Amino acid sequence: MFDAGGRIISRAHNQAIRRNDPTAHAEVLALRAAGEAIGNYRLTEASLVVTIEPCIMCTGSALNARIRRIVFGAPDPKAGAVASLFRLASDVRLNHQIEIVSGIREDECAKLLKDFFLARRFGSRSGAARSNPEESGVH
Repeated sequence: MFDAGGRIISRAHNQAIRRNDPTAHAEVLALRAAGEAIGNYRLTEASLVVTIEPCIMCTGSALNARIRRIVFGAPDPKAGAVASLFRLASDVRLNHQIEIVSGIREDECAKLLKDFFLARRFGSRSGAARSNPEESGVH
């Protein structure tokens, strides 16, 4: 998470498996940490920057936090809730909308995700497979 001045106010990675917590996606954990850091759950000047398009739960959490912007690299056609499958963040029926910036380093993000899942599927010990799956930023 970045504040309006571009300073990092929180970082997180997925920990659902490690914590046995289905809500422990990187985005939710970053929002929680940012709220603690600034002393307010409303993060009206913050930007959430992620590798892959957030899911419904993460987008809902960002809406509740009233963040200003979500920036993501790769779309998620199976679970994306801001552009691909749903457009939750820009739904005018809600009391808050979030600016969406997509496609930032999209090819690099897509390759990172593809390599990670290929390594997991085939048990490779190189590249992304060396990292802990919980620390991949993938959910």
